[in-house]
Amino acid sequence: MSAKRIAFQTFGCKLNFAETSTIARQFREDGYEVVKYRDEADIYVINSCVVTGNAEKKCRSAIRQAKRRNPGAIIAVVGCLSQIKEDELAKMEEVDILAGNEEKFRLAELLNKNPEPGACFRQVGDINKSEAFTPSWSSGYRTRSFLKIQDGCDYFCTYCTIPFARGRSRSATIADTIRTAKEIAASDIREIVLSGVNIGDYGKQHDESFYKLIQELDKVDGIDRIRISSIEPDLLDEEMISFVANSEKFLPHFHIPLQSGSDKILKSMKRKYKREVFAKRVNEIREHMPKACIAADVIIGFPGETEEDFRETYDFLNRMDISYMHVFTYSERPGTKATGLNGKITNAVKKERSRRLHELSDTKKAAFYKQNIGTTAFVLFESDNSGGFMHGFTGNYLKVKTPYKKELVNEIIPVQLERQDEEGVFIMNNE
Repeated sequence: MSAKRIAFQTFGCKLNFAETSTIARQFREDGYEVVKYRDEADIYVINSCVVTGNAEKKCRSAIRQAKRRNPGAIIAVVGCLSQIKEDELAKMEEVDILAGNEEKFRLAELLNKNPEPGACFRQVGDINKSEAFTPSWSSGYRTRSFLKIQDGCDYFCTYCTIPFARGRSRSATIADTIRTAKEIAASDIREIVLSGVNIGDYGKQHDESFYKLIQELDKVDGIDRIRISSIEPDLLDEEMISFVANSEKFLPHFHIPLQSGSDKILKSMKRKYKREVFAKRVNEIREHMPKACIAADVIIGFPGETEEDFRETYDFLNRMDISYMHVFTYSERPGTKATGLNGKITNAVKKERSRRLHELSDTKKAAFYKQNIGTTAFVLFESDNSGGFMHGFTGNYLKVKTPYKKELVNEIIPVQLERQDEEGVFIMNNE
């Protein structure tokens, strides 16, 4: 009898991708054939996202598409959307299994319970009571792995549903995290990206810290490069920044959520800092690493955001020596405190503010690339082959492309940054 075919579709953050990859490895070890989501499969698994209304819409669409592809397949929906909207999803006739964020790691076991056709089998626990942490890492790329070091969040910002979907902040011990990092090192992956919901909060239940973790990760043999993903400005400090600046493994690349350049809006969002804290972190990074990449997250259209508040955000970001921004349009999420706030912003105003910040981000990014012209940087090339080109990134996250050569995959090559294509991507001659 041929092996059962299982396909995975992942939405949302890099944490979800790390978890999907770990679950897929479990199924491979159990003898399943993992196929692409667009192929016909016996089982389709949707690892869902609930961070925005659009993400939720995409998840529901993927559920319906899978059932149309193979009406006889089992459809399992796992993760954040299952955790938040269990009852709604259970009413969808296409859904056979629902598993929450803790239960999704037992999916193989749940499938063995042989769910009855036409009935939705649910396994969604109270995530707020969970103390479990399941280490995960992605292996879909040959060159880079997203390592889950932390889960959950204790911040409860007024716009965010993630604490309700992911539970309280928790992590493995440093010793356990190092063991997982060594597994990655043994797989020939050259770069690790430290991922989580709120990674700066790492280790507090074990009387450990994120700073202690990065000191230990720096000693792991077999990993050439380590990136820190999004970290809150109030949980980053100059000691960590100095450590990264002096490390041969940790890369000069920071992703710091700002969300608003207006202290009034930050207070309404229940963020843990004022904008001066963000400015201080940017200045400290620049002092230690002048060519570092610094990305910022910004939300526009939050309830009560006046034109003056938006102008404060725009002017503040314009003054900051950052590399680019991820601009998000506020999306009302049921169950969050922001839904009860006055001063809702119209879609037309949101669209215009988004456009203005995207333009500013493009200007910042072009200037950042221009600052690096004439320098030599080390690029880790990936296995993609798009239009005859392969791509890679420098330590400070500048994108570089070169004509595809198989022998360059997963190699770290010094590149003179001179020429750029029409989109600003650096071009390395492949002679």
